Amino acid sequence: MQDQRCGGGGTVRDVFGPPTRHLARVVVMAAALCVLWGGEARAQQKIGYIDSQAILEKLPEYASVEQKLDQLEEEWRAEIEAQEEKVQVLRDEYRAWELLYTDEERRQKQAAIRKAREKVDRLRQRYFGPDGRLYTRQQELMRPIQERILDATEEVATEEGYDYVFDKSEKVLFMYARQDHNLNRRVLRALGITPEQQTEGQ
Repeated sequence: MQDQRCGGGGTVRDVFGPPTRHLARVVVMAAALCVLWGGEARAQQKIGYIDSQAILEKLPEYASVEQKLDQLEEEWRAEIEAQEEKVQVLRDEYRAWELLYTDEERRQKQAAIRKAREKVDRLRQRYFGPDGRLYTRQQELMRPIQERILDATEEVATEEGYDYVFDKSEKVLFMYARQDHNLNRRVLRALGITPEQQTEGQ
């Protein structure tokens, strides 16, 4: 379940990233397949799956989180761009007057440019780095939604007797998956999303 933005341009968003990367209490990763689909286990275990990204996109609060994160990203990017403009002003000034500077003035101007450039780099890391503010804020806003999906999945799995539930949007290899084992609609109902709301946008 991923929404990625990268670069100096951006950040990497992994919606179910640490610390709740995999709906850990109910979602089993690919390594378990070797056990579950061997011999007797296949006949005894009841296995279902969800697509957590598709579920997320049906939740109104997810759209609200995305809007808040987009706003933060826009504000912080504007701050970085303003600082980059200051760097460019210093560079233009240096090029225009370089021939008239003394050696000492030249060193001072070059140092000022480096310092301004370093400030840009620090801001980019502070806001958009791997552990930057945007990532941290995303985790804070997404955690309650992640927990709701987790709880609803557990509820459906428990009521309907599923032993394992896989997340199809994660890196689990599905060679084949019968649609009647898709629990998305039941999980969405447990989350309070009506059938009519589920079909919107399809």
